[in-house]
Amino acid sequence: MQRLYFLSPDLDTTVNIAHELSDLEIPKHQVHVTGRDWQELASQGVNNATLRQTSDVVHAAWRGLKLGVPLGCVLGIAVYFALGAEFGPLGVIALVLGMTVFGGLFGIWTSTMIGVSVHDVKVDKFEREIHDGAFLMMVDVPNDQEASVYSIIHRHHPEVVIDKVTRGELKHHCGTGA
Repeated sequence: MQRLYFLSPDLDTTVNIAHELSDLEIPKHQVHVTGRDWQELASQGVNNATLRQTSDVVHAAWRGLKLGVPLGCVLGIAVYFALGAEFGPLGVIALVLGMTVFGGLFGIWTSTMIGVSVHDVKVDKFEREIHDGAFLMMVDVPNDQEASVYSIIHRHHPEVVIDKVTRGELKHHCGTGA
């Protein structure tokens, strides 16, 4: 699955592209649009992008889990050694397991609080255009359909900027939406 980004200059073009994508059998739940006039998008039957698509919240939660679980485990072991043999064998397992779960949950919570404020790399790139009234479509396309979707949309709407996240952008930016 590949995420393509279409920067559309106006509402009519955005709605037309959404209908064309539907004709290409791309499900509606794989097309998300962000823009200043989001209420009009909803009335036209186009999916509005959520925080999940426009921020780094999902990847941040995953990073928080990956860091929080081992840190919670280490903290549980440290508490055991600090308090001594007061717990017994089942108490030690419960303590370490409990601290591991707590560490994972705390890591997810703190990371998502940060991830909400980090924009998707393309939302950042096209922020000025979005502010001026353009719409950014985020479309998840199967790899085998990417070229055909690109060519059809470009042929019918040459004014639309079609982009995808590059490795260089990922290196210099913190977030991509999910």
